[in-house]
Amino acid sequence: MHTTAPSQSQTARAIFYLLSAALLFSIMGICVRYASLTVDYYTTVFFRNVVGMLIFIPMLFQKGLGFFKTDKLWMHTWRSVIGLTSMYAFFYALAHLKLSNAMVFSYSSPIFIPLIAWLFLKEKITKAAILAACIGLFGVLLVAKPDTGMLSVMSLVGLLASFCSAMAFVTVRALTDTEPVERIVFYFCLIGSGISAIPALWHWRGLHWHELGLLIAAGLLANISQLCMSKAYSLAPASQIGPVNYVAIIFAGIWGYVFWHELPDRISLYGCSLILISMLLCQLRIKSQKQLPTT
Repeated sequence: MHTTAPSQSQTARAIFYLLSAALLFSIMGICVRYASLTVDYYTTVFFRNVVGMLIFIPMLFQKGLGFFKTDKLWMHTWRSVIGLTSMYAFFYALAHLKLSNAMVFSYSSPIFIPLIAWLFLKEKITKAAILAACIGLFGVLLVAKPDTGMLSVMSLVGLLASFCSAMAFVTVRALTDTEPVERIVFYFCLIGSGISAIPALWHWRGLHWHELGLLIAAGLLANISQLCMSKAYSLAPASQIGPVNYVAIIFAGIWGYVFWHELPDRISLYGCSLILISMLLCQLRIKSQKQLPTT
């Protein structure tokens, strides 16, 4: 938590790291979309977790096994299960929705966080938070709308990804009271790799080199994006730089047009506008309450 205001240079560096995270995450979406043409998403999720696990191997030697001892294993397991559920839903959405629409789901989880924090952490929920959540949820529904109707399977999958991501975030926030971020991410990658290996092995087949390259690239980009985001929040508070995150949706819209000639319709643009308004209201609420998370 930041106790002093960041300098202008720190804020500028934080914005740079957050823009880099958004760009890398949007490029990851490209890799997942192309991989999904021939690779099932069980395998894609498995590689996303395994690559993250491999990144932690040098840290194991550096910090020693003692650093990863925990008495919160059940919370780490819950965070991993719910986070993995969100990842499966998000990757499925990436394969079947417009790239920008799928990204909207990934970045709309703050809409649900106040409600989940109220239910599970007994945090107070204000009328402003409820209003922001309702505006954002309506925006998500506008963006998620399929051609065949509002309540399609894809709408539900996208909402599931967003809701589970919010639940994982709230669990992480509870874990950070006693657990360092590195340990939280390590257990997510470890448990996520173990669980995702089961369906991946069931559907396993030999991979071509270009498929393997796409899967490894997706895993690297996702994890480097997370590192850039963590670095950004270590330099400046989320309430100050958080809205920069949503540039990833713009990047995704650009890639969607360049590679697949995807263009959002008017209703989707209205939905994105409502989501942006909701996110800004969330950021203002956090700033006014001086809740400044750094992860």
